[in-house]
Amino acid sequence: MRYYSIGEFAKAINVTEQTLRNWDKKGTLSPHHTTSYGKRFYSQEQLNNYIGKDDSSNLVRKIIGYCRVSSNKQKDDLERQIENVKTYMYARGYQFEIISDIGSGINYDKKGLLTLLELIQSNQVEKVVVLYKDRLLRFGYELFENVCKYYNTKIEIIDNTEKSDEEELVEDMIQIVTVFSCRLQGKRAKQTKKIIKELKSNDTINES
Repeated sequence: MRYYSIGEFAKAINVTEQTLRNWDKKGTLSPHHTTSYGKRFYSQEQLNNYIGKDDSSNLVRKIIGYCRVSSNKQKDDLERQIENVKTYMYARGYQFEIISDIGSGINYDKKGLLTLLELIQSNQVEKVVVLYKDRLLRFGYELFENVCKYYNTKIEIIDNTEKSDEEELVEDMIQIVTVFSCRLQGKRAKQTKKIIKELKSNDTINES
């Protein structure tokens, strides 16, 4: 089933977006669903009913490669990650789009992630492909996974190498302290950065 944004639907039936908003308020024609961000979406069935068309057309849903790094200093890593994901999907014959983000794995307000969620909630995504599980989210992955299941969207993880509990704990602590340190200034920020450096140092020792 295809879904249309308010702009797409208005254009398809030759009315203005404000007309659709007015119809929604009056109960004349309400959207099929509204996302948690307040965006209206109308279904192919609603369009068919409006224009008197009986046969419905199905949208070919997208495959999205999602790539993320934590900071601007890692832009080179982001480019390599994108290339790895592209290579993987080319090898499988996927037709795909890439969405990328620069931001913490515990930041839920990233532009790319919000775009991805909107596409999923409008039933436009068949599959999300990521290099590692934590490229999507460091915390809250299970919630994201459940949203995908609800809209029949699969998550395909390229590298499923399991990390030890200690490695995951250290990485989680680094993420939390890093985000916290960005909100501090002066002496407190320096102390927090020192903690991050020590955590990373201990993590490196454990790996060797």
